Amino acid sequence: MHRRSLLLASLLAPPAWAQNQALVPAAAPTAFRLEEAASFGHQVTGVACAPDGRVFVNFPRWTEDAPVSVAEVMKDGTLKPYPDDKWNDWRNAKAATLKAADHFVCVQSVVCDGRGNLWVLDPAAPGIDKVVVEGPKLVRIDLATNKVAQVIRFGEDIALQGSYLNDVRFHSDGQTAFITDSGARGSIVVVNLVTGRAHSRLDGHPGTQPDKSVEVAPNGKKLQRPDGRGFMVAADGIALSGDGKTLFWQPLTGRTLYRIESRLLIHDDPDEAGRKVEKVGTSCVADGLMMSRDGVLYLTSPEDNSVKVWEGDHVRTVVEDERLRWPDSLAEAPDGSIYVTASRIQDMPWFNAGAPNVLPTKLFRMVKA
Repeated sequence: MHRRSLLLASLLAPPAWAQNQALVPAAAPTAFRLEEAASFGHQVTGVACAPDGRVFVNFPRWTEDAPVSVAEVMKDGTLKPYPDDKWNDWRNAKAATLKAADHFVCVQSVVCDGRGNLWVLDPAAPGIDKVVVEGPKLVRIDLATNKVAQVIRFGEDIALQGSYLNDVRFHSDGQTAFITDSGARGSIVVVNLVTGRAHSRLDGHPGTQPDKSVEVAPNGKKLQRPDGRGFMVAADGIALSGDGKTLFWQPLTGRTLYRIESRLLIHDDPDEAGRKVEKVGTSCVADGLMMSRDGVLYLTSPEDNSVKVWEGDHVRTVVEDERLRWPDSLAEAPDGSIYVTASRIQDMPWFNAGAPNVLPTKLFRMVKA
């Protein structure tokens, strides 16, 4: 077989855990014990766990010119820029001298695909403001070589001004990725990982838009800008069933969980797909979603410092702790423990006049109690 064909076959081969996974979720643990895994001097959002146990995090450039975008968390808690210093060289202050296409600009998510890759989603919109030209991209890093193996760049048809590519999940066929756009557009971006082509789906659909009737209120305090502007975020958390057939998502400003057959987003007419979106039920204000290997859907709940599970028609809390100040993203480790970042969004200067731009944050590990 031709070398390129062998490489493609390896990339597209489904990971072992995804084969024959049942659609019916297993019973979620009754409760978890929360352990601090690492602390950072900057605002963290995403976390990813590799099959070999390595843990990765990312730091978006929201209110500071962070010194690193993507890092491996070493066993002693220190950070190692990943995959190297060059990809992490971007600084807003010297943007005019750097090529955005070759550096991490404002990374929002990191996700391992179960096939030996770490994917980095870069919306390239520092401060969730203007999208940097040639900056938006999805980057695949080979975990065996620690080298960038593929870069999928998004043009203005996908990452238009006002967009913010937020989180990503990978179909079990290895050919497709789904990305939430939580910006002004509000949509699901479907990416062909083989060709690099992408298209936007459910643009403006009620299921991808903020629910204006919902007021996000962490610990009972309404989240709003000092000038009175509210907190409105479109499609954000996203999860995919292990067999890749069902995609779940939820706007951050909202309490409704949605789903659709993934094939409808890949192949269907956009209008037809919009008619087939289903409301799963009422959950909670949720930032991150994660489908575990045994089919349990987890949701982070910023309003009460907790992580919950979806149980068919309601959510149930499995861990609640005041240290989980805005639980953000989730990742399952090989041993079944779950990592969760606490990004402290409610403490940002966006919502607190005079608050510092640099925000220390933490990474926690949820261990079955």
